[in-house]
Amino acid sequence: MKVCCVKKFGFAATCADCSDYITCPILKDFFGKNGYKYKKYKESLEFIRIHGYAVFLKIAGKWNGPYGKISGL
Repeated sequence: MKVCCVKKFGFAATCADCSDYITCPILKDFFGKNGYKYKKYKESLEFIRIHGYAVFLKIAGKWNGPYGKISGL
């Protein structure tokens, strides 16, 4: 998601994989922005941290756009 993730891990990763997720000033600023999409990005990352990528991708594969409903496992 953010360039710092790729630089830190050296592979394709997201902020969900980062040990600094809770304290990251970049994410705090990002999630502090107004707008529906920022809420959905945070919701998606938190879901991935709890349930993993496989479950997230299964749910996201049913969306008709860039984001959709995550609840309802």
